[in-house]
Amino acid sequence: MKVAIVYNYQSRAVLNLFGVPSREIYGIQTIELIQSSLQSGGHEVKSFEGDKNIIRQLEDFMPPESLKENPGLVFNLSYGIQGKARYTHVPAILEMLGIPYVGSSPYAHAIALDKVLTKVLLLQKSLPTPRFLVIDEPGLAPLEELKYPLILKPKDEARSLGLQIVENMDQLLAGAAEIAERFKTQVLAEEFINGRELSISLLGNNPVEALPPVELIFGDGPAIYTHEDKTKQSNRKIVKSCPAELDPDQLVTLKQLAIRAFKALECYDCARIDFRLDQDGQPYILEVNSMASLEPDSSFAFAAGKAGLSYCRLINRLIEVAAERYCF
Repeated sequence: MKVAIVYNYQSRAVLNLFGVPSREIYGIQTIELIQSSLQSGGHEVKSFEGDKNIIRQLEDFMPPESLKENPGLVFNLSYGIQGKARYTHVPAILEMLGIPYVGSSPYAHAIALDKVLTKVLLLQKSLPTPRFLVIDEPGLAPLEELKYPLILKPKDEARSLGLQIVENMDQLLAGAAEIAERFKTQVLAEEFINGRELSISLLGNNPVEALPPVELIFGDGPAIYTHEDKTKQSNRKIVKSCPAELDPDQLVTLKQLAIRAFKALECYDCARIDFRLDQDGQPYILEVNSMASLEPDSSFAFAAGKAGLSYCRLINRLIEVAAERYCF
C-alpha cells in the first residue's frame, strides 16, 4: 500500500504567517523510524511536510487512479503550522481530497484541542473530570467555588504548555495574567487532584483496545507533568511505570472510562486519556489527547511494548486499524 507520512518540522510554506504558531513537532529521527517501520511492513512510503504544497505532492504520489487500484493512506503526524485549530488542518484537507488517513477527524481534534469544550462534553456524558472554571479576564476571576490548590493552563494548548499549580489568589492572578498574555487565550482553572497520575492509551475502533496503564512517578518538585518535564528541560526525572499497580476493579474502571471518553469525542484509531486518581482511588479524566505522541519514548509506545507490540508492529498496526475503518 502507498503510505504518505505527513508531518510538520521546519517548513513555513504558507501564504502568510499570523496567529498562534504551533509549538509541537516530531523529530526527524522519529519520522525516519516510522518510515522505515512502514517500509519493513511492505508499504511504499514517502514523507511530506504538511504545508501549502501538500495537495500537489499527494496527488503526484497517490493519483486518483492508484487509489482505485491500490488504496493508499496518509499517516498523519501533522500538528499544523499555525492557528488555534491547527490539528484539524491536514485532516480537513485530506477529507476534502478524499484521501484516507490514520487518526481522528477534524471534528474530534477541534474538541480535544479545546480543553473547556472537552470537559463540558465529558460532564454531559457523566464522565468524571475535576471541577473547573474559565477565566476570561485574569483580574476578574470568580473562583470562590473552587478549592486550592488549582491547576492553571491555557484552554487550547497541548504538551502541558503554560501548566502551573497555584496555592492562593495572588498566585492565581499572576499566573492567569501570564498565561493570557503569553498564549492570547482564555485560562482554564481546575481543582488539583492530589494523587496518582496515569494514562490509558487506546488503539483501534471496533473494538477499541485499551493498552496497559502507564503511571507517572514524580520525583522532587510539584506532582504535575510540566512542559519542561516532557521536553527534558527540567532537572528532575519522571519515571514511567507500566503496567501501573491497580486492583482489578480500578483497572476495569479506568479502561471503561477511557473508551467512553474516546467514543464521546468520536476519536479514531488511537488516542491517550490522562487520569488522576485521588487519595480515595476515585478517577478523574484530565484530558483526551486525540494526537497522542508516537515518539519511541512516549507513554503510548511504552504501553504498546508492554502489550507485546514492538514499535515497528505498533506503527503498522495503526495502518491496519485505519484501513479496516475505511473497509480496505
